[in-house]
Amino acid sequence: MKARFPAVAALIVLPALAALAAAAMAAQETISYEHESEAAFRQQLASRQIRSAIINKRLRSLRVTLKDGGHVLAHYPAHSERKVARELKAKHVAVTVLSKGEAEGEAKKVPRHHKIRYIVGGVVIALVVIAGAIFLIRRRRLD
Repeated sequence: MKARFPAVAALIVLPALAALAAAAMAAQETISYEHESEAAFRQQLASRQIRSAIINKRLRSLRVTLKDGGHVLAHYPAHSERKVARELKAKHVAVTVLSKGEAEGEAKKVPRHHKIRYIVGGVVIALVVIAGAIFLIRRRRLD
């Protein structure tokens, strides 16, 4: 019986450590973008501070990497994606336009109202009520 304990403990601890390491690596790779106005974007474009830009047509957004290593997120007006791409290319900025599938995938990542949180809360409350009712019914039958 004692020989099984280290093996069971290892089976529990190793996946937990692997998950923790994966989460730490993912946290390091995440880039946080500062939101900025279109006017600030235009000013950076005019002063040639932009290294590369990723255009998302669906969200009408620009993920911009600056030459100083900063990352900013700007939005452009509707139906002006071609104009923005032309202006960026004229300033010799590397431009990437996301495909339809990639753009839709990012659109789904945008935080929405937390419906799932409320649904899970309701289910938990219902389970607590059911467990309490079962507990009271069994208690009365035993008395």
